[in-house]
Amino acid sequence: MNLPERVGNRIRELRKAKGWTQEQLAEAASLHYSYIGGVERGDRNISLETLEKIIAAFQVPAIEIFRFEENTDHRKAIDEHIALISSRSAEEIAAITKINKEVIAAMEIRLNQD
Repeated sequence: MNLPERVGNRIRELRKAKGWTQEQLAEAASLHYSYIGGVERGDRNISLETLEKIIAAFQVPAIEIFRFEENTDHRKAIDEHIALISSRSAEEIAAITKINKEVIAAMEIRLNQD
């Protein structure tokens, strides 16, 4: 699989994690929906400016576009988490992180009791 296909697949994964249609992503990135389809299929050789628009629409760090791990349930769950918190403020993300740490600690305690 070539780089445009891998990037396109990753954009599709992030779009689905956000629960967006191609049309919704296109609107958020100020692009045409048919263009998004071509990008996701790897048919389009997109510019860095266009990639920047897509990254800004997702509100994720640019590195997320280049995470080419296997498309596993684990990766999908992480993508959904990123999609949920990406538009939150730094203070809200810190609060969510604190809560997550407490939940994980409670889960570990329970696992050690079983």
